[in-house]
Amino acid sequence: MAHRRSLGWPITLGTIMIVLLVTLIIGWVLITVAASTFARYWWGVLAVGTTLLVLVLVGVVMYLIISVKEINLNKRQSNFIDSVTHELKSPIASLKLYLQTLSRRNVPESQQADFVRFMLDDVERLDTLINHMLDAARVEQDTPIEEISEVELSPVLAACAATACQRYRVKDDTVSLKLTPARVRGRPIDIEMIFRNLIDNAIKYGGNEPEVSVETWLNGRGMVVTRVSDNGPGIPERLRRKIFGRFVRLGSELERSQKGTGLGLFIVRTQVKRLRGNVSVRSRGAKPGTVFEVELPGVLDSPEAATPPSAPTVATLGPGQAVEPRQAGDA
Repeated sequence: MAHRRSLGWPITLGTIMIVLLVTLIIGWVLITVAASTFARYWWGVLAVGTTLLVLVLVGVVMYLIISVKEINLNKRQSNFIDSVTHELKSPIASLKLYLQTLSRRNVPESQQADFVRFMLDDVERLDTLINHMLDAARVEQDTPIEEISEVELSPVLAACAATACQRYRVKDDTVSLKLTPARVRGRPIDIEMIFRNLIDNAIKYGGNEPEVSVETWLNGRGMVVTRVSDNGPGIPERLRRKIFGRFVRLGSELERSQKGTGLGLFIVRTQVKRLRGNVSVRSRGAKPGTVFEVELPGVLDSPEAATPPSAPTVATLGPGQAVEPRQAGDA
């Protein structure tokens, strides 16, 4: 997982606050005792004391903010542990049951084939979870400069789409691709990590029959834009900033219909920022669904492709448009 936060900053802040508070108390006691002697310096001392008091108050507020963030992080970590525990126990229990059945009973060959297929699905589920955890551990490590290169974006997107369709057993045309030849700078594994999570989420949280669209073009600022849109229930505007946090999954952990760890969109945001890009999320306007747009520095192989595609109307949800939030950030 991510590197542990350093305790240096909170300890330093606490030490400074204690020193300021002790200085303030001693100073006010001395001034009160010798008020007549230091009367001419009263306003100067008052200014110094007031400044110290303000600094102490600022420190208290900062400590409160740090404490609230840590409490929220602990809650998300607890949800994450519950989710991962369930993700690990379910396929292991399933594998154990199938293996015990095969070892203790004479199972017909047709049923054996079904058991093998189910076990392979469970192994794939475990492999996906482990890879996801490894991605999260790798995402905050420094990238060696020698590993950065120009990556062809279209083959990466096509491979991610094909893999996601196979994983969720949907039709190959579930993900429609409208790609223009383009290159972005980075490591292939990092680029693949970004769009694998986005396309996985789009299929996972799409409608009953998922419809996912992936498009690329060059905007006016020399950035290669990749839009991934789905036909799911969408994400309320007030929650769109939260979904990129670590361990964030919207809704209750006990009421989820989809599997996940709350790390997918955190990985996306971290990798995009590392590549000096930008990621945004919005609704599809009148249509149900969510649109993610990723901007990465790069160049197009064909200048005529620098025109954005006919984009669906994109707007934020109005006050009267209530939607059920999907559990984003889970891929």
